[in-house]
Amino acid sequence: MQSGLTRRVVAELLGTFAFVLVGAGSAIGVQALGVSDPASSLAVAALANGLGLGVAITATMAVSGGSLNPAVTLALFVARKLPVRDVVPYIVAELAGGALAVLALVVGIPTSVGNAVRWGAPGLAPEIGVSQGIFIEFLMTVVLIFAVFGTAVSRDAPKVGGFGIGIAVLVDVLFGGAFTGAAMNPARAMGPMLAALKFPSYWYVYWVGPLLASLVAGGFYRYFLEGGPDEDTR
Repeated sequence: MQSGLTRRVVAELLGTFAFVLVGAGSAIGVQALGVSDPASSLAVAALANGLGLGVAITATMAVSGGSLNPAVTLALFVARKLPVRDVVPYIVAELAGGALAVLALVVGIPTSVGNAVRWGAPGLAPEIGVSQGIFIEFLMTVVLIFAVFGTAVSRDAPKVGGFGIGIAVLVDVLFGGAFTGAAMNPARAMGPMLAALKFPSYWYVYWVGPLLASLVAGGFYRYFLEGGPDEDTR
């Protein structure tokens, strides 16, 4: 890999590691404190994931753009904001960062306190089917990706670092956390699964929904909000 790409890939791995560490770790913290109220647990998850992602993106955006999500990486490529040579290395780094974060939680937190793999993984609510789960993940990821383009990619974006994106994740978790766990990010969803090498039967929900959103939101931004395919960074 070129030295510039190496730096970007390392930033993506470390940023995703930090985000998943905080997001999955908050679930363990809630259990360790004995919080049993679902609304309180959801609020903690929303704040931890939203603020954690905001910090991680702000810390890495000057190096790699702060994608930290395979769905965002694909959307940036579709919108011609990320060169093709970066796509696969970014996604591999993001998945590795998510898995390493959960492994760090497994090593660092005694099982008597919490199960990082079980509590850190998103899951479908019993009343939510696979197709519904895909659709909900799709909707939430569309909101997330438009926040990425509107607050971090656009030339006219407000200078708020990654916190506009973090707020989008926060409100998405409040909306969909009770239904799918509100991953919106294959690296966030797959981190606990890869760490344990255990995959639920519906694992692909967390790929299909977000990646469909990448194609739709990335294409819409490129062709309707930015004015057409006149610039190609590949």
